[in-house]
Amino acid sequence: MSLSTLRNQVVVITGAGSGIGRELAVQAARQGALLAVSDWNAVGLAETVEQLKAIGVAVRGDVVDVSDRTAMGEWASAVVEQFGRVNVLVNNAGVTATGDFEQLSYDDFDWIVGVNFMGVVHGTKEFLPHLIASGNGALVNISSLFGLISMPGQSAYNATKYAVRGFTEALREEMLINRHPVTVTCVHPGGIRTGISRNGRKSAGQDAEALDALFEQKLARTEPAKAASIILKGTVAGKARVLVGIDAHVLHHFAKLSGSHYQDVVARLSSRAPVVGRAGRE
Repeated sequence: MSLSTLRNQVVVITGAGSGIGRELAVQAARQGALLAVSDWNAVGLAETVEQLKAIGVAVRGDVVDVSDRTAMGEWASAVVEQFGRVNVLVNNAGVTATGDFEQLSYDDFDWIVGVNFMGVVHGTKEFLPHLIASGNGALVNISSLFGLISMPGQSAYNATKYAVRGFTEALREEMLINRHPVTVTCVHPGGIRTGISRNGRKSAGQDAEALDALFEQKLARTEPAKAASIILKGTVAGKARVLVGIDAHVLHHFAKLSGSHYQDVVARLSSRAPVVGRAGRE
């Protein structure tokens, strides 16, 4: 049984202190949802919570590091204790580490895998039993356009977002096989106008300002509010896959039509403009 509305549904969102996460929370609240939100940034989270309170809905905000398994378990228990149930989980928190693989460190990989992939695993593991128990659960995992196609300078980010995609699609199959009342949606946003680039790590030698300017001025074409609207509509409809932004649609179809040859095209374009594809946080 899929959702028909967000009204009176308990919606849990990670990475809600800014960007897509904040917009998801605000729009869900305007639709009458009850919110449990988290972020690692206490200041950003507090701003989101104040906006939600102004709308007049019940809200719980917690500073949580999604890469911390224990913290996620404690948060899930606290949310269920307060609200009694969970209907929707959006694993939105994400970070980036930009730079060629040769320049990225093991620490960079440990960090990005901990947040982008294990954060999704932790959220899903801790909240899935409650989604099932709700009778109309919806699990939403935020992957990326870079979970559909690869880009140079994004090996670490690509790896985690492909992992989120594979994990989410397999989990959806399991929900269907076991007839659990949980829809599973994998979201692939293109360039969204958030602080994703400025908040990400960059390897030594990268021109951070140039990368940030390229992302914000040229690549990030979709506003967070528009992205959140598309995601929530897909969530309520129980869609298996949601692409966000014209860039996501165009590049995804280009890659499907050209097969592995898209990699050659991307490499040629990137060699002419070395900063292309080297920028990234949801």
